[in-house]
Amino acid sequence: MPSQLSGAHGGSSALDGVAALLLSPDGTVTWWSRAATELLGWDGAQVLGRPAAELLGLALPVDGAAAVRLRHRAGHLVAAEVRALDAGPAPGTVLLLLPGTGTQGWEQDSALSRTLLHQDRIAIAELDRELRIVRTNTAFDALRPAGASEDWFGALTATDGTGSVRELLAEVAGTGRTVVGVTYRCTEPGTDLTLSLTCFRLEDPPGTPVGVAVAATDVPEQRRAALRTAEAYRRTTELGGSLDVVAAARELVEVLVPTLGELASVDLPDYVLQGQDPPLGYPGAIASAPRRVAAKSADGHWPLPLVQVGEPVPVMPELPETAAIAVGGVIRYDREAGLRMLGHDPVLLARLMPERMRTALGCPLYHRSRLFGFVLVYRTRDEAPFDHNDTTLLQDLCHRTAVALDNAFRYTREHQTAVVLQRSLLPPAATESTACETAGAYLPAGGSPSVGGDWYDAFPLSSARTALVIGDVIGHGLAATATMARLRTAVQTLAELDLPPDELLTRLDDLVTRIGAEADQPDTVGASCLFAVYDPVRRELQAASAGHPPPAVVLPDGAAEFLPVVPGPPLGVGDNPFEVCRVTLPPGSVLALFTNGLVGRDLDTGMPRLLTVLGEVCRPGQKLDDLGAEVLGRHPAAERPDDDVTLLLARTRSVLEQDTAVWEYPADLAQVQTARADVTAQLAAWDLAEQAFATELMVSELVTNAIRYAGGPVVLRLIRARALVCEVSDPSNTQPRLRRALDTDEGGRGLFLVAQLSDRWGCRYGASGKTIWTEQALPT
Repeated sequence: MPSQLSGAHGGSSALDGVAALLLSPDGTVTWWSRAATELLGWDGAQVLGRPAAELLGLALPVDGAAAVRLRHRAGHLVAAEVRALDAGPAPGTVLLLLPGTGTQGWEQDSALSRTLLHQDRIAIAELDRELRIVRTNTAFDALRPAGASEDWFGALTATDGTGSVRELLAEVAGTGRTVVGVTYRCTEPGTDLTLSLTCFRLEDPPGTPVGVAVAATDVPEQRRAALRTAEAYRRTTELGGSLDVVAAARELVEVLVPTLGELASVDLPDYVLQGQDPPLGYPGAIASAPRRVAAKSADGHWPLPLVQVGEPVPVMPELPETAAIAVGGVIRYDREAGLRMLGHDPVLLARLMPERMRTALGCPLYHRSRLFGFVLVYRTRDEAPFDHNDTTLLQDLCHRTAVALDNAFRYTREHQTAVVLQRSLLPPAATESTACETAGAYLPAGGSPSVGGDWYDAFPLSSARTALVIGDVIGHGLAATATMARLRTAVQTLAELDLPPDELLTRLDDLVTRIGAEADQPDTVGASCLFAVYDPVRRELQAASAGHPPPAVVLPDGAAEFLPVVPGPPLGVGDNPFEVCRVTLPPGSVLALFTNGLVGRDLDTGMPRLLTVLGEVCRPGQKLDDLGAEVLGRHPAAERPDDDVTLLLARTRSVLEQDTAVWEYPADLAQVQTARADVTAQLAAWDLAEQAFATELMVSELVTNAIRYAGGPVVLRLIRARALVCEVSDPSNTQPRLRRALDTDEGGRGLFLVAQLSDRWGCRYGASGKTIWTEQALPT
């Protein structure tokens, strides 16, 4: 008996907080509980064997239950209720002492509990400290929707989107805050139940929480309709978040069901799905090639007879109602009106009208005199017809969706234009030249839908050299793409002048400064750029950077490192010199030029990681396309990179020593004949006799002009590569000019002959003097 009364099992019970003591037949205390010690201040060792009447000031025996005042050890009186129970089978009496004022006893509490749990008007549920339902009344059980699971109460969700009912109950149990009149809706499929809940914490007499009580009432239909409308308007923020037309349609049906009805569908014409602008004005029949793209049912199962998602929608007879829809009108109809509209056609009825449809509401996706699609909402269980508020709500939702679709089309047009422009401006992904083979790769940013301003380029220069360029324009979209186009064109034009890399970037910096001055927002115009020139004869790479990361190189032995390029300021800063880095590379070296999207914002981590990846994946003889794909595939955010990732790979080649020949002549016109003889002999040794005649004439003209107008020494160089290159260098900086000589002129035809006999020709300047070069195509 003592162990049963002590409450030593843990958890809460009906006796928690109730003081208890055991009396012998003569009224002596034989057992004293801890709760009695807390109530009256006496320790068990102090009271055992003492008469209870003397100790408590209590008249014994007690008959049933009585309100009394007991003597505390400290001398004051404690109000309590006492109940005497037979201790059987052992002789004696158990006294239960409940603290109280003497006016609210166990009988009153029990009567109130019985009344609340047995009445059938207000639903009552009692939950324990683990928020498990322990007792309910019949009214609460009657609230359970048909077809709902056993845990339907746990599936309640706040109508204002603040959380689930379990989160509410946990807050009430934890804080003791009483919540009155909050509305929650059952979210299980096929249910339509909205409740108003009042929740408060249950505590035992000492104040220890023992659970939560919930009183629930069904929300009237009129208020439920108002709640549904308020919820629908709250969820309008979910509309228009996608630039995809199908995704926008799916977002719409998610809001419509079960807010307005049990079934909802969205049909879009094929021209919308194909990304074409809807035509202005009346498009003809409403069902001009429509297709169902989204559908939702309140019970989670779209009826099989109806048009399914992805299927074409049958053409409806063109009536005044449907014609009005095509220009922004709304239609409401019940089952009888639907039968008339569909001409009692059994096929159309099965495909377009739910079996148990009571009423329907249709609204177009219409904006700026363009029809984007059509929305239908059906009520199959709710007998109430759609009213003016329902119509206004659907029109508002459809208007928001139509605006989102129009924005999606605007974005699509700009995106497609930018993509076409960017792709047309970028070079082929792979190129082949005497100096190197190249391959480019581009990975757009996953977090931004716009096209960026990254670009790369690889194009031939004079004397078998190749230019390698990579850059990154600030921003995205058409503005960045247009700036990129101007910079790429400017780089190619300046490179044709054979400017050294540092001078080319200086001129490019001036151009970006002018572009920024012309822009509406000058601070938004800027770019970084790396320009490099590789000479396969000298096997030398010259590079300069304007705020761009240095290129990486993987040597034939597998060692990977960054070239010691010192980045200058980004383009557009102005009045800053750039530094040229010169390195000699063995044939077979792989250069990697990249934008900062490949290494990320944390350069201390991204740069070493890139070197590690290049060292692991770069293998001799591997195709550069495959190498680029592997490098991008190992990007930490390959699926959705934060920034555009651009990579240009180049594998260097070299011109063998036996494929070049160099001569130097003094400033003597007699040396022209020697130069012709040297060229003829060298071309014969290279088995290029077919090119001898034209080459002799060009060498004769160029060497003669150099000796006559520039003095000596004159250097002549031949290079046999994919083309035959002929160079004549002299110490003069005079610009050669191509002009048309008159019939009476004795000279002035030298450069004209050179231009006619060669495929390409030009002039470049060095630290001192100039070089005039020509190229002649060679047989494959």
